[in-house]
Amino acid sequence: MSTENVVALVTGANRGLGRRFAEQLLARGAKVYAGARRPETVDLPGAIPVQLDITDPESVRRAAEIADDVTVLINNAGVSTRSTLLEGSLDDIRLEMETHYFGTLQMIRAFAPIIERNGVSAGGGAILNVLSVLSWFHAPSSGAYSAAKAAAWALTDAVRTDLAPKGIHVSALHVGYMDTDMVSYIPADQKTDPAVVAKLALDGLFAGQPEILGDALTRQVKAQLSQPPTA
Repeated sequence: MSTENVVALVTGANRGLGRRFAEQLLARGAKVYAGARRPETVDLPGAIPVQLDITDPESVRRAAEIADDVTVLINNAGVSTRSTLLEGSLDDIRLEMETHYFGTLQMIRAFAPIIERNGVSAGGGAILNVLSVLSWFHAPSSGAYSAAKAAAWALTDAVRTDLAPKGIHVSALHVGYMDTDMVSYIPADQKTDPAVVAKLALDGLFAGQPEILGDALTRQVKAQLSQPPTA
């Protein structure tokens, strides 16, 4: 798709990777809606704050009414409860699925018609779903997160086929640990700069790549997917 006249909505845009997405889209000349549960926390000059909780259907509906000129949707909002599947709180496990799977799905269902309509004059539209290396590598210590991201991976592949005839390109970003608040407990030398990941992802999205691998760990895990599970 053309990178000219892009109007983007980024979920979870008040911090971390989402803020980097919004920042870089603005630098590329895009109009940017910055979605956040608390819009007053969006402090990025030029961005348009939008109250958005992707787990709340009414909040999603209101955001779609406000951002009705969108051509690009970045599904970045996420949560990590670090719950295990056998012993973790079921409420936490449900929150992971409500956010990463149902929340992402709600956003796509609300914005796909908007992107399709606006894409006619913009040379097409696009959706980027921020997934994870844990979509593929399912560590027990992050069982809830892994299951939810794996579900979001399947969702992404399915809607990519559905939306292609409507002129909407769908990309998946898989990435490991980034230097954000969500994984502040991970040593710095094991994390990637989210600004680097955002640039890589946007370049891939606008180049029409269906899948973007954000770091060396993710590329290594992807290369091993054909191996037996014990490997």
